[in-house]
Amino acid sequence: MAQTKIVIIGAGFAGLQVAQHLVKSDAHITLIDQYNFHQFQPLFYQVATARLEPSAVSFPLRKVFQHRKNVHVRVAQVVKVDWEHQKVITTTAGDFDYDRLIIATGCKTNYFGNANIERHAFPMKSTTEAIALRNRILLNFEDALRASETELQGIMNIVVVGAGPTGVETAGALAEMKRNILPRDYPDMDFSKLNIYLIEGANAALANMSIAAQQKSKEYLEQLGVQLWLNTLVKDYDGSLLQFTDGRTLPTNTLIWAAGVTGNIPKGIPEWTTVRGNRIAVNEFHEVKQLPKVYAVGDISYMETSAWPKGHPQLANVAINQAKNLAFNFRQEAKGNAPRAFLYKNPGTMATVGKRKAVVDLPKFSFQGLFAWLTWMFLHLMLILSVKNKLMIFINWAIAYFTNDTTLRLILLPTRKQVELSREEAMLPEPEES
Repeated sequence: MAQTKIVIIGAGFAGLQVAQHLVKSDAHITLIDQYNFHQFQPLFYQVATARLEPSAVSFPLRKVFQHRKNVHVRVAQVVKVDWEHQKVITTTAGDFDYDRLIIATGCKTNYFGNANIERHAFPMKSTTEAIALRNRILLNFEDALRASETELQGIMNIVVVGAGPTGVETAGALAEMKRNILPRDYPDMDFSKLNIYLIEGANAALANMSIAAQQKSKEYLEQLGVQLWLNTLVKDYDGSLLQFTDGRTLPTNTLIWAAGVTGNIPKGIPEWTTVRGNRIAVNEFHEVKQLPKVYAVGDISYMETSAWPKGHPQLANVAINQAKNLAFNFRQEAKGNAPRAFLYKNPGTMATVGKRKAVVDLPKFSFQGLFAWLTWMFLHLMLILSVKNKLMIFINWAIAYFTNDTTLRLILLPTRKQVELSREEAMLPEPEES
């Protein structure tokens, strides 16, 4: 009997977990991703603020499956999914036939159609984007040493748009950097002029968490000196001046965009399968509606249930549990047993604002402060893949706790050769669709 061919697009939390839970099956698994590593997105902001090295939150895929002969990693971008002929077409790795296709491509940054913001703002949806943001933040202060008073205003205003967990955590980390690190690195600069702004269109930070968490996070941000602007919508940004819909403006050279995400759907997936948020509609068994042998898990999937009538939250814990359930169903199918519908019980949500400052919402109660901060650190460490990386992160966090400092403030710019290669790639014609 021929092996079942399973193709997984995307090596995020969901895609990786499906592959890991099928390594002992008889299936032939192909895992396709544009990067050769898995990325731990919840800690990208710590890479961007020089608290962790990129290698601490990135894990080589071939290392993960080093001793698994039935998992085949391919580094390429998917050009198109030909679902009618059960084939995945890629840029450089060739075409792949499948018996089962799993779409786990996650989300990308949503700029809400504003091309200027997309061109000039800094997102944080990949390790490389986090490094680019770290370079910009550190170069800001090098530029400030020789800037005129007019130039200094834009340099010394750092703006974060979006007060969800990513925005709140980034703003808090920048504020602690301003307070504890930068005055020691640059003793000849006045950092009282450095302003950290957090912009939110809703009437509260962490709008999806409890009232207690919202109020406490606001208090923590104010203690750190973050200027929180609520009920404020961005209109445009040209790289130096941020405009708001109420007519206000703010000069800034650094706009960090954490205001939303949209589904990263591969080409070839029909529009009738997509719903709001550009997500793929699936049933309780993760099957894409009206597409045979195609499944979607993680942030890209949208599953309505009685408990979650508006779909599940786009969180790592949801992605991991969906992936486990799908892998379980594949194993059950191989045994001739019925699949299991996906049921998700929300274990809670959390966010950290700074040292000993965090908020945690559990299903029946909330708590904040030191214990919440320790809980946040412990649970994030448990999600890290390797023991080595867990140890690296823990050591960095321990050093930062006792010294209020890190030694990771490296400006790593691309070489001229890398820039030239990037330009050449940008000039290549789009691959033809078949």
